[in-house]
Amino acid sequence: MQLIAIEEHFLTPEVQSAWAALPPDAQDPGQALHSGEMKAQLEDLEVRRIALMDESGVDVQVLSLTTPALHPLESAQSILLARETNNLIAATVARHPHRFQGFATLPTPSPQQAAAELHRAVRELGLKGALLCGRTRDKNLDHPDFWPIFEAAASLRVPLFIHPQIPQQAVRSVYYSGFSPEIDLSFATFGLGWHYEAGIQFLRLTLAGVFDRFPELQIILGHWGEVVLFYTERLNALNRVSKLQRPILDYMRRNLYVTASGMFTQSYLDRAVEIVGFERILFSTDYPYQYRPGRRARTFLEEVALTNEQRTAFAHRNWERLTAPPA
Repeated sequence: MQLIAIEEHFLTPEVQSAWAALPPDAQDPGQALHSGEMKAQLEDLEVRRIALMDESGVDVQVLSLTTPALHPLESAQSILLARETNNLIAATVARHPHRFQGFATLPTPSPQQAAAELHRAVRELGLKGALLCGRTRDKNLDHPDFWPIFEAAASLRVPLFIHPQIPQQAVRSVYYSGFSPEIDLSFATFGLGWHYEAGIQFLRLTLAGVFDRFPELQIILGHWGEVVLFYTERLNALNRVSKLQRPILDYMRRNLYVTASGMFTQSYLDRAVEIVGFERILFSTDYPYQYRPGRRARTFLEEVALTNEQRTAFAHRNWERLTAPPA
């Protein structure tokens, strides 16, 4: 059974240099996690990556630039790097068409150019959508400046993946500090902060009426829905005040896909299926962050409590249906 993993990251020296040149207060502390063996795995797009895919049992990776992508950069630099990065993804896919697909990298500091780059990446380069890291500096993803990106994705009928980004400094100072530097960073990133941040960005899109304006827009959240799927009972109470066209839960069932991100847990899958349905569940390993040796990805697929039809949908069919070109 073909296994397509859709949240699989890479990083280029050019993007790392751009991050390093930012003023200290504009830098993402999570960059410290991209070092040593992790850095080597992120930068490799050839033999070693494919070997580890084979070891995991993954047939296809959908490549995406890791967090914080181009969100902290200035507009002109982000536009140039977006084109270079997307060209690199397309070239990698062309060399290994049966092993790689790609999400576009967008210059979100320049939203109109981001929309144009999404059109180019999809129509000319064959990429499958785009990955966004939530807010761009101090602007949350629902800011009206970014609506051209949603319009472009809806018109192209391609998904947008909302990936975690570290919370703003003010938030980290209040909620994720007071321990050691190592604990503070871990708490604000993979411990919890990344996931609250991404889930909240999806909820902000919903409450801002983005899906009312673009009802065909499809969003993907990793890590089994970035916490928010586990609080649907409370979130649905927002219907009393939201003045949206549909109930909150309905947006999750019509505009949201959910992927595993290497969290191979039956109970989390069950909860996601309960909320969004089997046809909106996607597979991913969150490479290299969640990479574990021992064929763990394929083993989870083989052992999870699903029917053969559901297993096939989870492994590849849902993704292929989501990204199929319009008829």
